Amino acid sequence: MASAIQKIALNASRDIPFNRLVLSQSNVRRVKAGLSIEELARDIERRGLLQSLNVRPVLNGEGAETGTYEVPAGGRRFRALELLVKQKKLVKTAPVPCVVREAGSAILAEDDSLAENVQRVALHPLDQFRAFRDIGLP
Repeated sequence: MASAIQKIALNASRDIPFNRLVLSQSNVRRVKAGLSIEELARDIERRGLLQSLNVRPVLNGEGAETGTYEVPAGGRRFRALELLVKQKKLVKTAPVPCVVREAGSAILAEDDSLAENVQRVALHPLDQFRAFRDIGLP
């Protein structure tokens, strides 16, 4: 007799006002490398946010949700949005697309942060060359 395959459930996605988000101390990225926050902010200003933030509800001392969400994965995007708010190019209540991990998840915030940073695969140089050529960049 065949056993049933266990189905997975994806995390809910929703827009959360920027001023309800805070950077998490669980983000594993500590060393600045690659594209600067300023460059990322300019790119977001030009084309919008291409990838959601990964967030978790912040809980108070009694374990109740406070209405604020911490960002353990997507810290560079958060900082770029923060810069756009400081530059008054984005209102502080702008809705930000977020994937919401439920409070009390067995998966650690550091695990989400690490996975987001190591699971990605860099674009092959030939694919990058073709894409630059196709959009007219030298």
